[in-house]
Amino acid sequence: MVTPLTGPLAMYGRVAGEATRLWTEELAESESVVLTLHDAHPDPVSAVRRAEASRPDVLFGPYGRGPALAVARATSRLVWNGGGATARLAAPEFENVVNIPAPAASYFRGGLAAIRDVDATVGSVVVVHSGKGFSGEVARGAVSAAEQTGVTCAEVLFRPGHGGESLSRVTGGDVLAMVGSFRDELEMARAVKRRRWRAVMSVAAGVDEVLEALGDRREGLLGPAQWTPGAAPRPDLGPDADWFVSAYHRRFGASPPYPAVQAVAAAVIWSECVRVAGTLDEGALLAQARRLDVRTLYGAFRIDPVTGLQVGHRVVTVQWQDGIRRVVWPPHRAEAPLRLIQRTWP
Repeated sequence: MVTPLTGPLAMYGRVAGEATRLWTEELAESESVVLTLHDAHPDPVSAVRRAEASRPDVLFGPYGRGPALAVARATSRLVWNGGGATARLAAPEFENVVNIPAPAASYFRGGLAAIRDVDATVGSVVVVHSGKGFSGEVARGAVSAAEQTGVTCAEVLFRPGHGGESLSRVTGGDVLAMVGSFRDELEMARAVKRRRWRAVMSVAAGVDEVLEALGDRREGLLGPAQWTPGAAPRPDLGPDADWFVSAYHRRFGASPPYPAVQAVAAAVIWSECVRVAGTLDEGALLAQARRLDVRTLYGAFRIDPVTGLQVGHRVVTVQWQDGIRRVVWPPHRAEAPLRLIQRTWP
């Protein structure tokens, strides 16, 4: 596995590595599976070169959009992408990737659908974003989702590191959607005057620990979550959520964050492809992955046979309610109904 073990994404890259090691030791069908981790920071290309030198049977890709793109671009090996949630890793440019997570462009679709389901009079959204990389991809997806649901959409751009300042330039809108680095989103969440909008969405609100410093000020925030244990489906393949949460907690003394679950899902999918194909040949494994339609503890797995993008897995939308992240969308996985803000200042 090539993944960040140092640098700004280290926390997420390390838990992905820990989870994959847990899989090799407790779930892999062969007792002789050996996992080697290569640090993708600060140079993913050099890291994947080191990985290739050992001629591994499987190459698991890194957490993070940027490192995942760099690794996939630098190797002809098949990359099992458990950590790069981006539509950029699509064919024909990237024929050597098996995508596990839903693309970032889908992150705000569920939130907008949930809001409109509760109040169909909500008719406008303002998306505040940095316009680049991950932030731009999420924002473009939000604009597209708004247009498809008949909601007007305005955009406000900010320079990275100046997210909080950008809110002073926001006018109008029923819904505010914020996306940037987690540091920028924390700053924006501190600065936002909630009762200007019927709802406030933030990517960081979907990640348990990012806005922890806000305490009670997280209340009411909406966000996308790649995975939550309470809304995890019953899997066709691999361990269920209860087993994995318990095993991870016994080993590491904490609940598994979503990158850990994504990594295990990638390993489970790879293992199933090997089992069915009966070979380690990467061409055969890619063909098998494109035929799979299954569920792991992470959710549905089905990739588009033309683009190679994940179309089975869907992020859920969560809202902070009474100090707890609760799933509010989609309805069949909801743990609580959505609560809209009673706006007092237009």
